[in-house]
Amino acid sequence: MDIPTALITGASRGLGRALAAELNGRGWRVVADGRDADRLATTVSALPNPYLVTAIPGDVADAAHRRALATAVGERLHLLVNNASDLGPSPLPRLADLAPDRFTQILIVNTVAPLALLQELLPALDRARGRVLGISSDAAVEAYEGWGGYGASKAALDQLTAVLAVERPELRIYAVDPGDMATDMHQAAFPDEDISDRPAPETVVPALLRLVTGELPSGRYRAAELAPADAEAGA
Repeated sequence: MDIPTALITGASRGLGRALAAELNGRGWRVVADGRDADRLATTVSALPNPYLVTAIPGDVADAAHRRALATAVGERLHLLVNNASDLGPSPLPRLADLAPDRFTQILIVNTVAPLALLQELLPALDRARGRVLGISSDAAVEAYEGWGGYGASKAALDQLTAVLAVERPELRIYAVDPGDMATDMHQAAFPDEDISDRPAPETVVPALLRLVTGELPSGRYRAAELAPADAEAGA
């Protein structure tokens, strides 16, 4: 039986870690990426089946790192999750104060790197008739003060997703807004606030599984509107 393979970027923390744990527990082989090598190793060691995980620390903005990820995936890739993101400066600046070079870096990580990684992995995705899941944000469609740089990068990711879905109808290509979560990134966006009342990333995973294992068409979705696959099936 073909063991499904997932590549999850930004898998050492937050939503990436939660999804990696769920898929790994279901017997998936996971290629996991993260910028902090020690944190990534700690995350992998705590997964249900760490022997099914290949951990490759690095930055998705680096072309050599993306090639290493593609090599680790091998011939077939069932799921690519572009989760790694750059929030930008903390506290979040207004657009008039966002340095152009910092905005460029946000775009490279959040928009350019996901496309470049997809290009590296298209042959493996084609062989598996795989799926692509880009983690978006409500900031891509709503105007929030301070979120201009990050929101613009995610809006661009949404558009890339929409066009790719038209160009590659044989694949399922999704963008998903997970909603507010209690993550390190969200805390950095609100450094002076207590965000412990936000949902844990693990609570979003059942919605993501609708896209990973269900039959929904390519498109943009909000996690809050996705019922778990088991619930839809009446289980």
